[in-house]
Amino acid sequence: MSIPEPASKAGGPAASQPTPSLLERVFKLSEHKTDVRTEMLAGMTTFLTMAYIIFVNPTILGDAGMPKDAVFVATCVAAAIGTLIMGFYANYPIAMAPGMGLNAYFAYTVVKGMGFPWQAALGAVFISGCLFLLVTLFRVREMIVNGIPHSIRLAITAGIGLFLAIIALKNAGIVTASPATLVTIGDLHQPTAVLAIIGFFVIVSLDQLKVKGAILIGILLTTVLSFIFAGNIFHGVFSAPPSISPTLFKLDISGALSIGIVNVVLVFFLVELFDATGTLMGVANRAGLLRAGRMDRLNKALMADSTAIMAGSFLGTSSTTAYIESASGVQAGGRTGLTAVTVAVLFLACLFIAPLAGTVPGYATAPALLYVSCLMLRELLDLDWNDVTEVVPAVLTALGMPFTYSVANGVAFGFIAYAVLKLLTGRARNVPTMVWIIAAVFIFKFYYLPGH
Repeated sequence: MSIPEPASKAGGPAASQPTPSLLERVFKLSEHKTDVRTEMLAGMTTFLTMAYIIFVNPTILGDAGMPKDAVFVATCVAAAIGTLIMGFYANYPIAMAPGMGLNAYFAYTVVKGMGFPWQAALGAVFISGCLFLLVTLFRVREMIVNGIPHSIRLAITAGIGLFLAIIALKNAGIVTASPATLVTIGDLHQPTAVLAIIGFFVIVSLDQLKVKGAILIGILLTTVLSFIFAGNIFHGVFSAPPSISPTLFKLDISGALSIGIVNVVLVFFLVELFDATGTLMGVANRAGLLRAGRMDRLNKALMADSTAIMAGSFLGTSSTTAYIESASGVQAGGRTGLTAVTVAVLFLACLFIAPLAGTVPGYATAPALLYVSCLMLRELLDLDWNDVTEVVPAVLTALGMPFTYSVANGVAFGFIAYAVLKLLTGRARNVPTMVWIIAAVFIFKFYYLPGH
């Protein structure tokens, strides 16, 4: 008769199990089929594709009279705060920073165009953040997201891909502005365009060959070549961060309320709401993090950007939002909040290594964004092409994002077209109530709110 082994040796309950690491417990890496190395590479990739904001944002807000050095610090810290919350609290590989478009609206429309002091404009950003937080706490944003029709969900991902494409082609100098045709082909003899093209083919080839960190390798290779062929200059590694005191807590909430910039607050709020929501859905879909078309931890993700907007207004920067460049990190394998935390750490590091971060030119990250955009367009395959009331709103959503340079406008086109076409074809009963509400809000925004 055989004697059974003790449970501790036979793999029973008493058997010792390896203790999960801290990172495993916090981010559930194995559950998402990823590891620390992949997540950190993905974070570096996302950071490099969006690092331009730490230099561009101070320039734009500086045009509104804000101290550029203080805005630089505020940009880095606001991005880090929002991204850390997204990483630790929501566990999504999505990075946050002051939004392009929103900063231009802040500087050129609200301050320079309407004549409001930048302190009052920051107050308006704070008020919009409070509204943002309220609709998040009462789960109104969650209702909005869950009310998005399937075809529009697919189109949001594809539209973000097209948006990334036009950003990438512009940064590479392959596409440029034209007074006659709006856009035209750039000068492909320029070293910057040639290096971007080389970087693009390197990234695609390495990714097809399953080389780990293919996108990051392509960015770094293009950066190295830029010193040799494109006159890029190395400005060193370290620098002391400037003081943030000129903008810290300088927002004027009472001034914003007394001036009565209700329209400004509503524009900030609506653009923040649908820009961030669309980006969250698009990037999460690309990462395969949607379950039955929904984000499991949606409300936590929404809380992250709501909090970041308010924090940014205190620090001294325009509205903080989810970044579509996060899709590059997702393509590099990022699936958890560890990717976001890596991005946040790099933003904080930039307070001390701004010269080094500034050596990565826009045309070096353009190939990564272009490749990701190519992959995101596959979502359109899943549309029901036999139903024009589904296809047309979806296509308008996708095309609206790059051609108006706004995720929110693309979403607006899609919702309005969806509601109108269903109504005119006698299928109004099939339209969710939330779609009618959102379509009406967007129509109100376009026709009654200035500066959109």
